[in-house]
Amino acid sequence: MKNQAYERITERIVSLLAQGTVPWHKPWQAKTGWPRNYVSQKTYRGINVFLLSAMSYESPCWLTFRQASQLGGTVRKGEKACPVVFWKSLKIADKESGEDKKIPLLRIYHVFNAAQCDGLNDAPPVTDEITTVKPAEIVAHMPEPPVIKHGMACAFYSPLEDSIGMPLLERFDSEECYYATLFHELIHSTGHEKRLKRATLAENRGFGSDPYCKEELIAEMGAAFLCGQAEIAERTIDSSAAYIKGWLERLRNDKTLIIQAAAQAQKAADLILGRTFQESEAAHD
Repeated sequence: MKNQAYERITERIVSLLAQGTVPWHKPWQAKTGWPRNYVSQKTYRGINVFLLSAMSYESPCWLTFRQASQLGGTVRKGEKACPVVFWKSLKIADKESGEDKKIPLLRIYHVFNAAQCDGLNDAPPVTDEITTVKPAEIVAHMPEPPVIKHGMACAFYSPLEDSIGMPLLERFDSEECYYATLFHELIHSTGHEKRLKRATLAENRGFGSDPYCKEELIAEMGAAFLCGQAEIAERTIDSSAAYIKGWLERLRNDKTLIIQAAAQAQKAADLILGRTFQESEAAHD
């Protein structure tokens, strides 16, 4: 089931890339457009944000066929669902110690947008809404941040010095482009051993290596989460044919890459925002 979930989601992302759509470049608004479940009103996380945003529906609300039926509504004939994944910790007994341990369980669901349904009752009040934060506040409030040095020729993160190098703001086309770039480097910094201790940063063997490519994907997705939080939609992004071809090859060769990278990106964004996440299956019950 776990392998099937990886394959299904990877197939969906590959399909979007083949059409010229880069899902993690999809802008959304934090207040009204962040994908959430129609019933629980909890926001989706990780790869689900990109999968659902790429569907381009105006409504941010999604629900399962079962949820629609329980609300007295129906999914219109011929409408296609979007797959989403959910991580849940499963307790099992360790064979050696006999003590309980938690292992991650990946489950796949299929959801429909509210616009694909008829006869739904009014959605309950939003209880898990994400508040928009100014870009400068996101940077200023990051717990134990790296040093940021301006006046550099290019943007980079140095794990050895735990510092970020940035060109001056006036060298960017806009303030939004400056912060989108800085967010990318801040996500890299979360992989430092004193923060999330991410293997893709520690084992990075340079441009073209597997850890490098995965770390770059984490940084792109994590920056997208932060841009959505700050409602930055206009960003300088690479959607060239060569860029898309490169990711298509990577994803086809590694079915676990996209889901794992998105999960790490979400953790990195949560750390920068100073947020914790409690697991819950309420959004899919």
